[in-house]
Amino acid sequence: MTRDPIVKIVTANALIEGDVVYLTAAGGWTRHLAQAAPFADKTQAEAALASAAQRGHEVVGCHLADARQTPQGLDPAHFREDFRRRGPSNYVHGKQAAA
Repeated sequence: MTRDPIVKIVTANALIEGDVVYLTAAGGWTRHLAQAAPFADKTQAEAALASAAQRGHEVVGCHLADARQTPQGLDPAHFREDFRRRGPSNYVHGKQAAA
């Protein structure tokens, strides 16, 4: 049994709404993990992170996160990132209310 490869993605929080966002291959931000740009190369991932971190007028808290590249698309490799994309856990609102 082989494991799905781990890649890096750039993630942050949207400055105004606070939603989790992901850097796309086109250099924009998306709220959908499936549209995130995966980086297999650590140097490229770090360069993308450095560039994204300079966009403080759009996002805060830029960091690299691990994701698994599965046949169905990207999935968080760590429960923390899966938890982040679902939003606050103290009460149901926003994204949780729609689910």
